[in-house]
Amino acid sequence: MTERVVAAFVPLVDCAVLVAAREQGFAAAHGLDLELVKEPSWASLRDHLSLGHVDCAHALAPLPVALTLGVGHVRVDCIVPFILNRGGNAITLATRVVDAMRTVDAAALAGPAQAGRALAEVVRTRAEPLILGMVFPFSNHNFDLRYWLAAAGVHPDRDVRLVAIPPPLMVESLAAGLVDCFCVGEPWNSLAVAQGLGSIVATQSQLFPGAAEKVLAVRAAFAETPEPLTKLLRALDAAAAWADEPANHAALSAHLARPEYLGVAQPVIEAVLGGRLRLGFGGAQVDADFVYFHRRAANVPSQANGLWAYAQMARWGQLEPSDHRQRAAARVFRPDLYRRGVPVGGLDAPLPLPFDRVAFSAVDVPAYLRRFPLSTSFNSQLTI
Repeated sequence: MTERVVAAFVPLVDCAVLVAAREQGFAAAHGLDLELVKEPSWASLRDHLSLGHVDCAHALAPLPVALTLGVGHVRVDCIVPFILNRGGNAITLATRVVDAMRTVDAAALAGPAQAGRALAEVVRTRAEPLILGMVFPFSNHNFDLRYWLAAAGVHPDRDVRLVAIPPPLMVESLAAGLVDCFCVGEPWNSLAVAQGLGSIVATQSQLFPGAAEKVLAVRAAFAETPEPLTKLLRALDAAAAWADEPANHAALSAHLARPEYLGVAQPVIEAVLGGRLRLGFGGAQVDADFVYFHRRAANVPSQANGLWAYAQMARWGQLEPSDHRQRAAARVFRPDLYRRGVPVGGLDAPLPLPFDRVAFSAVDVPAYLRRFPLSTSFNSQLTI
């Protein structure tokens, strides 16, 4: 008997595993009718997941943690039994900002740290703050951008202005001059570069190598009937292995290019899958680990993933730290459910060492947070 499972997604290259599961027949082979629902924004996806309009979702890694803690929205118990991909994001600056940075430092684009320092000099000379786009308050895009800025001495809540924009509208927002920079997943950085609007100055694979980016988020109630979830995890495991093979990137990019998914030219998507990026200032980058879907235990969730998201929320004043919240965040990512569905050996993927070499400590989160001179205090009156 075929069981219907409805999954929401936002049009990004990293929805690839769900698309492969449907289009390549992995879901059907495990007795599932996998229906994919395209969402215009992360807020829409969050609401439809919260209300039970969908069974599961291609979600930002911090989003189910925020929902479970009731931060920024109603409280809904969510779990993560599977990580869909590692990496895939980038920071793109408008050409006018890049030009100003290169005036300050001719080698401003030599790497993420140097780019951050050059941007900090530009920020200090401006009368009005730069406006930086990210996709959602509870996203690695927001946290990676904040981390990168703070490492260069730029306070993300005082020295610049961060705004949330849905991924499909990022390029248009940059073209209209509404933002000076954005952090988003592909293919939207590559499209901005192709249109001559900006330059990629840092990738997630440079800032946080191997970072868990998108996850399978499910409401806890869905996991109470284990058979559909087990079938789904096995289908996704097979799809992730298929998507990770370079020989399959042409077929995968053809699926993703279709209007019902990304609606973007296939060559752009295929280049991203292979880690081949045009950076926009005459440079290019080839990074096989820019985005990946299966290798190096990519799909295994760990409690440290949830605690890292909790730590970023605490650092930037999105929640008031407490032992109770920290314990709840640690329980969101469920390696036990993953291994029940995909019984494999091997170790969990280690947390990445960031570009500034400050290792995350899941054992003592408060001590980890004390290592950073820049942060934002929690203010309940500002929390929505």
